[in-house]
Amino acid sequence: MGLVNHTVVTHFILLGIPDANGLQTILFITFFAFYLCTLLGNLLIFSAVLTDPRLHTPMYFFLCNLSVLDIGFSSISTSKMLTNLWFQSRVISLGGCMSQVFFYHFLGSTKCLLYTVMAYDRYVAICHPLRYRLIMNRKMCALLAAGTWITSFFHSTILTSLTFTLPYCGSNVVDYFFCDIFPVVKLACADKYVIETVTLTNTRVVPMTCFHLILASYIRIMFSVLKMNSSEGRHKAASICASHLTVVTLFYGQCALIYTQPHLSQVLVTAVQIFGNVVTPMLNPAIYTLRNKEVKAALRKLRGGQKPEH
Repeated sequence: MGLVNHTVVTHFILLGIPDANGLQTILFITFFAFYLCTLLGNLLIFSAVLTDPRLHTPMYFFLCNLSVLDIGFSSISTSKMLTNLWFQSRVISLGGCMSQVFFYHFLGSTKCLLYTVMAYDRYVAICHPLRYRLIMNRKMCALLAAGTWITSFFHSTILTSLTFTLPYCGSNVVDYFFCDIFPVVKLACADKYVIETVTLTNTRVVPMTCFHLILASYIRIMFSVLKMNSSEGRHKAASICASHLTVVTLFYGQCALIYTQPHLSQVLVTAVQIFGNVVTPMLNPAIYTLRNKEVKAALRKLRGGQKPEH
C-alpha cells in the first residue's frame, strides 16, 4: 500500500454559533452579562456558607461544591465563546481543545454525581432524621465529595485519552462553538467506532445511573412525607427538596435532549447547550436563595459586614 501524505493537525478552527452573523455584539453583551452574574452569584453563596457557622452543615457543604463547579463549568466554554464573538478569533490549539474536552466532561460528570449525593443527603435528612448527624458526619461528607471529584477525574481522563489518541490529519474545522467529543471525533482520520461507542455509553450510562438513584431517593422521600402527620413537617420537607429538584430537572433535561436525541437540528442542540453552559449556572444561585431564609440571612449579613450569630 502506498503512503498518503497528510498534514498533522496542530490546531482547530471553531465555526461558532450557527446563524449568528451580525449578532456577535448582542450575543457577546448578553453572554458576558450572564457570565458575570454566574461568577457573582456563586461566589456570594460560597462566601456566605464559609462565613456563617449556621450554614456549616452537609447540605451547604455540597452547595459550596456545586458553586465551584458552576463557576468552572461556565468558564470552560463561555470564555472561549466570548473571545470568538468579540475578537472573531476562532482558532484553538490542540492542547486547548484537549483541555476543553477534559474539563467539560470532568466538571459535568462531577455535577452529575454531586446531584446524586445531594439527593442522598436529603433522603437521610427526611427519612432518617434522628440518625442524620450520625450518618452524614464530616468524614462521610468529605468522602462523598472527594469520591465525586476523583471518579469524574478518571472518567474524563479515559474519554479525553481515547479522543486524542486518534490521528487528526485532515480537516481541522470543528462544526461547533467549543471542543466537545462528538464534533472533534468526526474529524479523525481513523476508525471511530471504539471511541464513539465508549463515549456514547459513558455519556448515557453515567447520567442515567445517577438519575435513577436520584429518582429512587425521591420516591422514598415522597412516601416518608406522605406519612407525616404534621403539615408543617410536610412543608419543610418540600421546601428542602424543591431547589434541588429544580436544578436536577434543568440539568437532566439538557442531557436528555442532547445525548438521547441524535436527530435534533444543529441550531436546537447549540441553543440547548448554551442554555446549560451559560444560563443554568447563573440560575442555580437564585434557585437556592429565593426560598432559603438561612442563605438570604447570611447574604444580608455578608453585605452589611455584620458577623453572623453563633
